[in-house]
Amino acid sequence: MGFSLFPRSVKFFKLFGEQNLKLNTAARHLSALFEEGADAEELCKQVNIIEAEGNLVSRNIARELSLTFITPIDREDIHDINVAQEDILNAIKAVSTRVGVHEPSRMRYPAKRLAYNIQGMLEETGAMLAILSANKKADSHMERIRWLKYESETLLLVGIGELYDCERHDYGSILEIVKWCHIYDRIETAVDRVDAFGDILEGVMLKNA
Repeated sequence: MGFSLFPRSVKFFKLFGEQNLKLNTAARHLSALFEEGADAEELCKQVNIIEAEGNLVSRNIARELSLTFITPIDREDIHDINVAQEDILNAIKAVSTRVGVHEPSRMRYPAKRLAYNIQGMLEETGAMLAILSANKKADSHMERIRWLKYESETLLLVGIGELYDCERHDYGSILEIVKWCHIYDRIETAVDRVDAFGDILEGVMLKNA
């Protein structure tokens, strides 16, 4: 197939929306994973399935980009949005994998809130993508992402501090600290990647205003 000489804006934005929908679904599973009594094995399985489906969408976007001569927004912006969403999905999978492998003895409140914040931030990026296709402003959505990022930084500090405040220092409690340090590390990565994606979308909007 040769290059198309016509813009394929509907296709790119539709694919971005499909990609973002998978992110939001994975984030909802992640939030459910941190609820007491959750079926961790099933939820981790679902996140893995979504991650594999998301990889297909990402490859499809990359393929369409290589076949399209005129694009609705700059080519590098399409690439950056695609890679950013793929990275977030990988980060969510990394969190769920750590929870599934480590099997912590109980779920901690800061982790629950952090998973909820990731979900909230991704909902805002979905709204921003919809606005981007309509060439409108998204200041309120970016403000919400920044607020959730700020709250998440505080929650991470509280969560880590809570781990080291335990009075017991036997093998079991130390092992639990190690497990949660690994989980919180992956959660922090996921939060940072969603925040960076918001910055990318904001930059694209300003460029195309």
